[in-house]
Amino acid sequence: MSIYNFNVKTAKGQQKSIGDYRDKVMLIVNTASKCAFTPQFKELQEIYKQYKDSGLEILGFPCNQFGSGEKGDNEEIQSFCEINFGVTFPLFDKIDVNGPNADPLYSFLKKEAKGVLGSESIKWNFTKFLVDRRGNVVKRYGSTDKPSAIVEDLKKLL
Repeated sequence: MSIYNFNVKTAKGQQKSIGDYRDKVMLIVNTASKCAFTPQFKELQEIYKQYKDSGLEILGFPCNQFGSGEKGDNEEIQSFCEINFGVTFPLFDKIDVNGPNADPLYSFLKKEAKGVLGSESIKWNFTKFLVDRRGNVVKRYGSTDKPSAIVEDLKKLL
C-alpha cells in the first residue's frame, strides 16, 4: 500500500487523490482553530510560502477529537485560517485521526511513523507527518514540535 492510493475529501466535499501530490514533499498536519497550538498556522504558512515553489505541499486536516478544538464547519474553519493566519495551503474536510472512524490516510500514517514508545495514536492537535517525494513517511513530529524546527529535515528532502 502506498500513500498515493488514498483519497481524501476537500473542504468543499470533493474527492482528491493524494496521488496528485506525487513527487512533492508533504507535511501532513491535523489542525484545530481553538487550541494552544493554533498559532502554529502562522509558521506553517511561512514555511509553505517559502518552499512551495521548491516542491513542498502542506496538507491540513481539521480534527475535533482533542479538547473540542475544532467545532466549526469546513467553511468556518477555512475562513478563520485565512483571516487570522493568511493560510493558503489546502485544508481538507474535518476528520477523525483516532478511533474506529479514523480517516484511512491517518491510519496509514500512524502505522508508518509511530509516536513515542511505539504508540500509533495521535496524542493532540498539530501532530505532523513528513513524507518524501517518493511517498515514504519519513518522520512524525508531536504537537510541541514547532514547524520552524522541522525546516532542516524538510530542506534535506527538497
